[in-house]
Amino acid sequence: RDRFLREARTAAKLSHPNIVPVYRADEKDGVVFFVMRHVDGESLAERLASHGAMAPLDAARMLQQVALALDYAHARGVIHRDVKPENILLERGTNSAVVTDFGIARLMEAAPATATGQVLGTVHYMSPEQVLGERVDGRSDVYSLGVVGFKAVTGQLPFDSRSATAVLVEHVTKEPPRVRSVGPGVPEALAGIIDRCLAKDRGARYQSAGELAAALDD
Repeated sequence: RDRFLREARTAAKLSHPNIVPVYRADEKDGVVFFVMRHVDGESLAERLASHGAMAPLDAARMLQQVALALDYAHARGVIHRDVKPENILLERGTNSAVVTDFGIARLMEAAPATATGQVLGTVHYMSPEQVLGERVDGRSDVYSLGVVGFKAVTGQLPFDSRSATAVLVEHVTKEPPRVRSVGPGVPEALAGIIDRCLAKDRGARYQSAGELAAALDD
């Protein structure tokens, strides 16, 4: 209970155009809850399921907005830890990307995989250091956003085995396919940015989400 409230209140301190605001985190009659803004739209996961891969320019714009949101949070000591299409919402009308579930992800990491499908659903987007249980920093979110980018422009995941365990092992040991080997029509500049995000070695990725956002802007 204490952890839930602490995480939700941490998220409530974040104020950025590309982060869904949390208005309140509280407890009433033994039930802990948090209140967030309603976003009229759909998740990136729903968009990809219904429309397939995104146009490169749309994908680049979405990724840049998410990177700016992550950079803002990282500067305030908050690592998302669960960047995936389900946590990126696309507003109807503006098509702006807004990120949700900031900080709440740590609760999911603590839950046994057998008790919740959410942990299993996250394995495709976990960084190698997350898989190994190492201390994570903003570069872990950069990796996860790279997986989101790969899925957004190719319609496929870089690692997608039948078992969750196999996917986790591949994140740590197997080199991801190059974006253009799966989606040859993806512009070279965008493909190169996503490929760099997926480097196993944290030092070879963009060193901040802000650096990634600037590359996408270029």
